[in-house]
Amino acid sequence: MLSPIAGNSRRILALGLSLQALFAGGALAEPAPPFRELLRQAQATAPRLAEARAEIARAEGLARQARAIPNPTVGVEVENFSASNGLQIAETTASVEQTIELGGKRSARISAGRADVEAARRRAARVQADYAFDLAAAYAEAEGAERRLQLATEGLELAQEDARIATVLVEAGREADLRRVQAQAAVQAARAGVDEAKAVRATAFSNLTAMAGAPAPITSIPASLLDEAGRVFPAPEPSPLTSPSYLAAEAEREAAARRVRVEGSQAVPDVTVSVGVRRIQGEDATAMVAGVSMPFPIFDRNRGNISAARAELSAAEARLNAARLDAEAAARSGVARVTAAETRLVAAREGERTAEEAYRLTRLGYEGGKLALVELLNARRALTEARTQTIEAATERLSAQAALARLAGVAPFGDQP
Repeated sequence: MLSPIAGNSRRILALGLSLQALFAGGALAEPAPPFRELLRQAQATAPRLAEARAEIARAEGLARQARAIPNPTVGVEVENFSASNGLQIAETTASVEQTIELGGKRSARISAGRADVEAARRRAARVQADYAFDLAAAYAEAEGAERRLQLATEGLELAQEDARIATVLVEAGREADLRRVQAQAAVQAARAGVDEAKAVRATAFSNLTAMAGAPAPITSIPASLLDEAGRVFPAPEPSPLTSPSYLAAEAEREAAARRVRVEGSQAVPDVTVSVGVRRIQGEDATAMVAGVSMPFPIFDRNRGNISAARAELSAAEARLNAARLDAEAAARSGVARVTAAETRLVAAREGERTAEEAYRLTRLGYEGGKLALVELLNARRALTEARTQTIEAATERLSAQAALARLAGVAPFGDQP
């Protein structure tokens, strides 16, 4: 049997462990900061951006290596020795060989390395713009899912209240029992809607956490982004020829052209010059030796690599033209999309206010026995749809603004990270 002191000690220990687990669980989840702050934080944590930075570092390393010249070859040769006379009549030659690159190989490599670095930087800028757009979409979707869950919860509460009123009216003999059954069915449907909204919310917040590269799961959004959907955020006028996608394709085309020059220079044979000293043991004499050698280009003239580089250049030019056409189409439709989204948001908010008033009046009429339950259910369904339309319109407005910012190569919603 435990003593009172031992029992208290165990209870205190259990309480301490419970508090520790509570605080540890709280540390595993955190609210999302405002979008612009989250975008700044994600610069160091997002895997997609880290990969783009690594690609730049790789291109810079290859560019530094392109400046290197071939290493000299140092050799020592011993000739005319045997097992009988050893090294008495041997000839020992020490030499240094240096390959001299011809055809502009080194300058072509350096130029191609610089072009590859620029292409990597332009691709990183494109990744940054795409990432900011995707993060904004994930942020708005997560907040929209949160609001849809709130809306579903409110709908369940309204359905339960309607069911309560229907029960009261049935018991008072003012409604048939069918109305109570209909109201209970509406409650069950509302509960199913809540469960579905919870699943959608969990998925949306998981996607946002993964997109931001957050160390802990994001579980809430205190600073609303959807409330800012009606604002007009300043952004440069989108220009197809300055969009990140077009600039990246242009840089890749230039890098491909430089690689054609590199492969063409490889067809020119290099010259190897050697200088050495030969020591003749038998005569106790020293002589200088020198030589020049170069490959004889009969079998390999690098034609296959040149053809492949030219084909790569043709593909890069095709991608550049496609990027230009896509950017022009996006510029033409971007402003129109924002305008349409603004109109839709205004209409959705007005429709929500109208649906709220209609539901209020219908509820009063039903409670007073002047309207049937079906009218109340229809009014509540219209209110839910109107609120959902407002959430979707706000999300579309933010997406349209973020798309314009991506086309202009700036961070969405006004601020640069």
